[in-house]
Amino acid sequence: MNDIANRKYSFSWDLLGDLKKGRPNLGDTTRVEVYRLMQFCFRDVLEETYGTEKADKLFYDAGFLAGTHFYNHVIGKTTDLGEFVRKLQDALRDMSIGVLRVEEEDLAHGRLLLTVSEDLDCSGLPELSYEICTYDEGFISALLESFSGLKFRVKEIDCWCTGDRTCRFEATVVADPVAA
Repeated sequence: MNDIANRKYSFSWDLLGDLKKGRPNLGDTTRVEVYRLMQFCFRDVLEETYGTEKADKLFYDAGFLAGTHFYNHVIGKTTDLGEFVRKLQDALRDMSIGVLRVEEEDLAHGRLLLTVSEDLDCSGLPELSYEICTYDEGFISALLESFSGLKFRVKEIDCWCTGDRTCRFEATVVADPVAA
């Protein structure tokens, strides 16, 4: 990977900018269609250029980077699972990202089952034959790792685009982080 000092687009939370100053009339919101236009155009170009598998990996990795920064700047350090979930639910709802619910929690055995309803990425899209929330998988993985210090593999197992009306993610602790 490139040395961060020599990179043009290395991510920093500062790149989100001062929205009060920069958007005094339009504010800090936009329509979901604009977000999806950007996301799916990026996905299309990446898939055309690198293939589906690499495009999915890039989206997962971008979600992981975003989830790490989101935890550090929005959620903040906590060691209590209940507090972490409440803060995450509030943040996702307040930012209109989605409605998070923990269906099953067994951290002692390294497993969680989470749902995100009204998901920013896919709720309301037409049915497809595959899940599309790869970015969300990385995002959730980073949030769980940042909270727990454990490496998680997150896989979407139900999606709006496969006929379900909520996105469901299975998160499992990875015994061998290299296998993640």
